[in-house]
Amino acid sequence: MPPILLNLFWQNSMFHDMFTALDLSIVEKMLRPIVIYFFLVIALRIFGKRELTNINPFDFVVLLMLSNTVQNAIIGNDNSVTGGLIGAVTLLATNYLVVRFIFKHRRLDQIIEGNPTILIEGGKVCKEGLAKELLTEAELLTVAHRQGFAGIDEIEHCVLEPGGNFFVQGKSPGSDQVRHAEILRTLDALKAQIAALGTEKN
Repeated sequence: MPPILLNLFWQNSMFHDMFTALDLSIVEKMLRPIVIYFFLVIALRIFGKRELTNINPFDFVVLLMLSNTVQNAIIGNDNSVTGGLIGAVTLLATNYLVVRFIFKHRRLDQIIEGNPTILIEGGKVCKEGLAKELLTEAELLTVAHRQGFAGIDEIEHCVLEPGGNFFVQGKSPGSDQVRHAEILRTLDALKAQIAALGTEKN
């Protein structure tokens, strides 16, 4: 195809709209994701770690709507593939640079992410920790179930980490082991009684 016809084809085809029809300048398309990125990092730090846990439907809905809410702020009215790629690459590059910078400055990492929150210590629920993270005991029970525990009473130590993950440590020995030991002791006692009865008859 001659270059002139190829150029006309490009300018009057869907490919032109997909790749070159940018509504915003490239600089603005790069600045928007950076601004939203730092806003979300700060906002999630302010509003606490529970937003990252997805512990109940409300937290899930908030994160789902949050991503949809900031979408237009990131890409504007631009629906082109090029615009989306610029935004995506900018986000990835920003996150890469931030992570590398924080990796070299551990103190800053602690300030940004915050400290772990103790929810259960020594088998006892820490009311202060729950209040700090706005968690209820019912939600804590949900966490216990997700970790394979039947109830909170089986947990020795539980911490909500800065990234929104729960570290849960069960009591040692666990309740299942205690029940098993009790059953064995009961069986041994029954055997002893039966043996004693047999001796008396003889």
